[in-house]
Amino acid sequence: MSGGEIAALIAAGAFLMLVLVLAVPILRLRHTVDATTRMIADLNDRTAPLLGDVNTTVKNVNTALEQVQTSLDGVNLQLAKVDTMTTHAQNVTANVANLAAVVSAAAANPLVKVAAFGYGVRKAAAARRHAETEREVRDTIKQQRRAARRGNG
Repeated sequence: MSGGEIAALIAAGAFLMLVLVLAVPILRLRHTVDATTRMIADLNDRTAPLLGDVNTTVKNVNTALEQVQTSLDGVNLQLAKVDTMTTHAQNVTANVANLAAVVSAAAANPLVKVAAFGYGVRKAAAARRHAETEREVRDTIKQQRRAARRGNG
């Protein structure tokens, strides 16, 4: 046996030792990979129903959001109608206020005239009564003086 063959045998033995030393961690790593594979498969089995439930929940939430949007659209439509009614009511109120002012102005002038006329009539009636009373008093005094003159004369 020559020196090259001995070196080749030593190298082959070293390579065999290296393979044996590395075989133990590789076998342990295989068990770890197998356990990880089982865990991923188990996780996949458990996650699939959860994802289905999440998908169903998202669909339900989307449906609810669509219903809310429809409701909001209806509310906005009703608010627009209420806004229109409020504007009309405001216009009617302004018109009624203007009409009340016109009626008040139109009725106030004749009422003032009627009140003044009534005051004038009362004043004239009072003056006439006063004049009649004065005339009666004068007539009474004249009659008394005539009677007194007839009685003295």
